[in-house]
Amino acid sequence: MSTATGNRFGTPFNAPATFRPRDPDAPAWDRVAFEAHLREQGRSYHIHHPFNVMLNTGKASPEQIRGWVANRFYYQIAIPVKDAAVLANCPDREVRREWIQRILDHDGFEIGGVKDAGGIEAWIRLGLAVGLTREEITDLRHVIPAVRFAVDAYVNFARHAPWQEAVCSSLTELFAPEIHKQRLATWPEHYGWIETTGLQYFRNRVSQARRDVEQGLAVTLDHFRSRDQQERALEILRFKLDILWAMNDAMAQRYGVNA
Repeated sequence: MSTATGNRFGTPFNAPATFRPRDPDAPAWDRVAFEAHLREQGRSYHIHHPFNVMLNTGKASPEQIRGWVANRFYYQIAIPVKDAAVLANCPDREVRREWIQRILDHDGFEIGGVKDAGGIEAWIRLGLAVGLTREEITDLRHVIPAVRFAVDAYVNFARHAPWQEAVCSSLTELFAPEIHKQRLATWPEHYGWIETTGLQYFRNRVSQARRDVEQGLAVTLDHFRSRDQQERALEILRFKLDILWAMNDAMAQRYGVNA
């Protein structure tokens, strides 16, 4: 692993490891098969992590929910930083014109009289709804070191990888609508003490994630053409899945998992 240093989002990190030997002479998958292989990686999505299963089946305590919300906030504020890195490295104007919407979605905007508080503010409102204060959310006092390290590693990868690889790493969005729909379906039933207006972030992301997938998937299918490149894309996606899984591991260790 490299020993480079950086700022708050500059945790040392090397490129994703190769998980198995690759045959550079193997025939490339066609677009349909390649997409299918990408989607198969959803078996490792954190929707299956015991901590997330606990949250979505009504077994979590208020403390565990607050811990999850506070720690995931660090991921939320990193998303537009990651997307800004993609923009900074991307020479394709058309890609940038679409990709910038992701930053607006999370940071919010006020343009021509149209105002949107954005996803980060929506997440803060989720925190308020579960009993946290705005100050303790935004000052990051509850963020576990391992969560911080995992998120920083992801942003650092996006900064230094070719922009197409950073785009590929975003494809965990393939699996995101389902996890948000689960929360919208189960949290009001199991956690009646949470004001339902605080769940707006999840409502927004169901549609936003689908839109984002279209762009990220198109870039990935267009760029990773050879079998070796396609295998590399799978490694990158598994790396991002590991980031999300590791965050849940850290929270499970800190807050426990109720059977």
